[in-house]
Amino acid sequence: MIKAVFAGAAAAALLTAPAAAAPAPRPEAPAWVIAPGTDNCRTELELTGGDGVVVSAALVSDGQDVELVFAKADAPERAFLPIRVDHRPFANLVMRDADGKSAAMRLSADTLTALRKGGVLQIGWLADAPVQVGLAGSDLALTDLQTCGAQVAQRFHDQQAAQQAAKERADAEARAQALADEQLAAVKAQKEAAEAETRRSAAEMDRLRAAAEAERRRAQAEAEQQAQADSYPYRRAGAYPDDPRDGYAPDPYQNDQPYQQYAPYQQPQYPDRRW
Repeated sequence: MIKAVFAGAAAAALLTAPAAAAPAPRPEAPAWVIAPGTDNCRTELELTGGDGVVVSAALVSDGQDVELVFAKADAPERAFLPIRVDHRPFANLVMRDADGKSAAMRLSADTLTALRKGGVLQIGWLADAPVQVGLAGSDLALTDLQTCGAQVAQRFHDQQAAQQAAKERADAEARAQALADEQLAAVKAQKEAAEAETRRSAAEMDRLRAAAEAERRRAQAEAEQQAQADSYPYRRAGAYPDDPRDGYAPDPYQNDQPYQQYAPYQQPQYPDRRW
């Protein structure tokens, strides 16, 4: 009888043990779609919780580093937080972005190795309840992500370098042109100043020549007048009246008859005289 009870208990234990120890089903893995960005590449993740909550995150790489980026308004400015891969914790540095609404966790080499080989990624602080996502195909996906990020980042840096070189070349050309314009303006100003000085000097010379010519003419006229005065000392005497009395004003007490000048003497004629 006792043997039958133990046998029945053992059979019941064998029937119920697999059901009690059965592991939880693995969450679905993402599609691992790699999307190139401006200077990096990313692949989107959707982590789900036991109450049906879904949280979005992404793995982003520039070819050198891989970051787990997520939106979280109450994320600390910086923190050292763990994530779990197959229940094994891997702590990494979390930095809040400048917008204050998102943050990024830079994944260490050990964390990346665990993500490549693990089956489930679990995060307990990303939402109100722990969330997780499957990692099937993560090894190839992470390799492709880093390859894409390296190529995009290299192209971005090349474009930045080309733009910087073009900007520096344009700035140098602009400075050279500005210097050339400044030098040309200085030369033009010097030329205009020299031409103005030449015109002023020419005007001054013309003025001096005109003044010298006027002085020469005045001196010549004075010399001619002096020469005439020296050559004819009595020239003005011919302008005197023949009778000195003619040079005086008439006497107001005389009659109204004007004073008659003496007539020139005339030889009398004697027609009957024969000698």
